[in-house]
Amino acid sequence: MNLREPNTTPGPRIWAVGALCRAVADALDARFNPVAVRGEISGFSRASSGHCYFALKDASGQLRCAMFRRAAGLLDFSPRDGDQVEVRGRLAVYEPRGDLQLVVESLQRAGQGALFEQFLQRKARLEAEGLFDAARKRALPTMPRSVGLVTSLGAAALHDVVTALRRRVPHIPVVLAPAAVQGAGAPAELVRALQSLYALEPAVDVILLVRGGGSIEDLWAFNDETLARTIVQSPVPLVCGVGHETDFTIADFCADLRAPTPTAAAELVSAPQATWLGAIDLLEERLGDAVGARLDVLGQRLDQAAARLGRPSSLVARQQLRLAHHSQRLHYALRSRTERLAHAPRSISADFPLKLERALAQRRERLERVALRLRLLDPALVLQRGYAWLTSPDGRAIVSAKKLKAGDAVVARLADGSVDLTVTPDETGPRPTPGT
Repeated sequence: MNLREPNTTPGPRIWAVGALCRAVADALDARFNPVAVRGEISGFSRASSGHCYFALKDASGQLRCAMFRRAAGLLDFSPRDGDQVEVRGRLAVYEPRGDLQLVVESLQRAGQGALFEQFLQRKARLEAEGLFDAARKRALPTMPRSVGLVTSLGAAALHDVVTALRRRVPHIPVVLAPAAVQGAGAPAELVRALQSLYALEPAVDVILLVRGGGSIEDLWAFNDETLARTIVQSPVPLVCGVGHETDFTIADFCADLRAPTPTAAAELVSAPQATWLGAIDLLEERLGDAVGARLDVLGQRLDQAAARLGRPSSLVARQQLRLAHHSQRLHYALRSRTERLAHAPRSISADFPLKLERALAQRRERLERVALRLRLLDPALVLQRGYAWLTSPDGRAIVSAKKLKAGDAVVARLADGSVDLTVTPDETGPRPTPGT
């Protein structure tokens, strides 16, 4: 294959584009490869195929890099924008675009990039001052009456936020304070935009500070210290929605709430209109039920009061009826009592002989029982069984032999009469045995 077009005119040779790219690639390969480069990662992305693409830069230059899936699978960490790394690979020319690129064969961490190191130092200092304290952060209003918005007029974030708010809460006004969100003058413009919202009368209820995604350089304005202190001074809750979900800036830590994206920031401050309309319908239904129930109770109380009160003439008539009823009962009671008292003498005269005979019979029966008890206690019954009752001549009962002495007179009462006895001396000698 002829790599060059025929040179028919004097002067420099005329190359075909592809041929020149291949020639440059050959020259680079012969002059530089293999090559090792140190720099800071910027714009890192990983394709679905597993290939990685990023730029390697320093203060004076930038180089596009490509790391194919095989080499990317050997990484022992996840590269991020701002990482300071050392790469080894081969310089090449990407012929379809004629771009110079470094095909990375190995990549290792060489320390964090200067911007990222500066970010960490500033974050640590402001955190130590208390700018990130959770205690000072406020809850978002449930139903904001107006929303303040700080972003660039040309940013896609503006369209995303306005679209979300228009869809969810079209009735809430949005106050836009435009400002640059990238570049050297962006921090000052962002500060002025926020201060203009702070000074509004009447004030907005919540502020959104938003920007789309980008590299650490693109988002660097939101790491500004003055902007961080201005965010903390906000008189109303402030939501920061800068970058994508994996992007963090100092503004995120200072805000009352961080949203992963600008659209999410708009959704956080705007419950859908349908939700509030449904809540209103539910409250209306509950209020109607409560009012109806209360009216029913009051109506019942009114009916009861009306029934108790009624017309005065009806009340008098009822009282007269009650009085007549009591008078009639009293009349019947007196007549019944009089009749009972009139019949009492005749009843007494008729019942007296019978009651007297019955009372005498009861008394005779009681007397017979008492007489029987007295007979059972008669000592004569005991004497009939062979016992004797000893008394002194004057009739006093003798119950102890120790009170008698020889020569005393004793009367022994038996069942059929009495016998006079004399006490003899006690014989102390041995008594004769019967039969001797």
